[in-house]
Amino acid sequence: MHFPDDDNGQLLAEIAAAGIDLAQMHTIDFYILFEQKVEAEKFATVIIEDELAPTTELVQCKDTGIWEVVTQVQMVPDHTLLGQTEQYLESIANGYNGYGDGWGLMEDEQH
Repeated sequence: MHFPDDDNGQLLAEIAAAGIDLAQMHTIDFYILFEQKVEAEKFATVIIEDELAPTTELVQCKDTGIWEVVTQVQMVPDHTLLGQTEQYLESIANGYNGYGDGWGLMEDEQH
């Protein structure tokens, strides 16, 4: 399988090489970072109400103090869809001084 030559393409290639079926639905974690907790909380409140991403978690990095909202989206991990979802989440986060920090896919608990 061929993937575009960019960060998302590289990550998809690594996931495929690990034996994960990219044609199936998965829970994708998107990471949005904030310097201020209040801004992270406001973003989390807005994004929880969004049908795309109803599951979020707010955590603080112990090393940097940066606040991270982990937003989970159920989707097929397609390169184009991943990029569009990142852009959508970042467009909302930008209004709260947040910025995207990529995405990740954990193997399903069913395995």
